[in-house]
Amino acid sequence: MVDAVAPYHAAFVAGMRGTYGKVLSRGLPRITRYRPGASRFSVVDPSGNIITFIRRDEPAELEYGGSKELAGLARVIDNARILREFKSDDQAAFRALNSGLRRHGDEAPAVEQALALAALIELSTALGKVDLVPTWGDRLRALPLTAPERDQIRHSIATPDTRTPWLPHPFPG
Repeated sequence: MVDAVAPYHAAFVAGMRGTYGKVLSRGLPRITRYRPGASRFSVVDPSGNIITFIRRDEPAELEYGGSKELAGLARVIDNARILREFKSDDQAAFRALNSGLRRHGDEAPAVEQALALAALIELSTALGKVDLVPTWGDRLRALPLTAPERDQIRHSIATPDTRTPWLPHPFPG
């Protein structure tokens, strides 16, 4: 239990980048993704031991998603988030987003399409499917997004360096 998890996550990320040249999210050692405002993250050491950092004031009831009120691509995005963040299953999240975007993408609002594409860029990079990234990126860049929508997408991405060339310009931060 710690007062703030973000500084710990930043320190581990800096250490991993310094030692391995990148942030390890698979294998041993690794670190789980951290999104702004999250109340926890985990580090897995080279022996497989898991250390979870939890903010002291974390709510007693966490919102894990899976809302029955969501439909279409919004529901797919929510389910993929659960697969990634709570089940650590990047491959299942990738499959869900990829097929969900094909099924629901045409009728979904631009911001939902952008959220799905940004997540696919991040997942493709993490899974070593980098050949798919330019396709997702070109689609993301072509979407008409407002400044608040671009900000929403920026905050949805755990690894900012994967989004840099693909987000529509101008893009803050």
